[in-house]
Amino acid sequence: MVSATLLALAGCQDDDGKTGANGAKDGRNPVIAPGKPGERARTLSPEQAARERPDDTPNAADQTYVRGMIEHHRQALTMSALAPDRASAEAVKGLAERIAAAQKPEIGAMERWLARYPAPGGAGGSGSTGGSGGTGGMGGHDHGAMPGMATEQQLKELADARGTDFDRLFLKLMTAHHEGALKMAGQALAGGNNVAVEEMATEVVATQTAEIHRMRALG
Repeated sequence: MVSATLLALAGCQDDDGKTGANGAKDGRNPVIAPGKPGERARTLSPEQAARERPDDTPNAADQTYVRGMIEHHRQALTMSALAPDRASAEAVKGLAERIAAAQKPEIGAMERWLARYPAPGGAGGSGSTGGSGGTGGMGGHDHGAMPGMATEQQLKELADARGTDFDRLFLKLMTAHHEGALKMAGQALAGGNNVAVEEMATEVVATQTAEIHRMRALG
């Protein structure tokens, strides 16, 4: 998914509000559109820039990614919430805390995106499930629809585990969970059209790739 970047630069104005040599009229700032490699940038009027701005209307891939990733993140919060009382390694507890600290705000951002771009026909949405309870807000039959989601049985085993057994299972399940998130993000980056979704997916790739490396080192 490629988006053109238009950089607004202040126009040079005379004291009476008229523009200088850059061509902006009535005191309005021109817009500089970077050219392709080897080409010069172009100076556009605000109207021209608006017409040339890429259409980033969300498509089905964007909607699927955001709705799915909200539920994916919620399961990560469910798993991370188990760590303080069950993990034995401080590194595992710290990792779970960092995962929760990163993914809670990301859920909020995705929920705001859904409020701005509701799915056609009112389908999807963030729902009322969430937080740290339950099994991540999805029924067991839906877990297989997204890569990396733990099954109901795996979540039960994690909740029942203590000490080093918990540490080992947590790292195993969360690594698979993160790897699934990378697949989902890759699908959004390949097939989506919305710039905000592209940014969210890129952030997931960066954050969770680093956490995968950390978990493998701990394991």
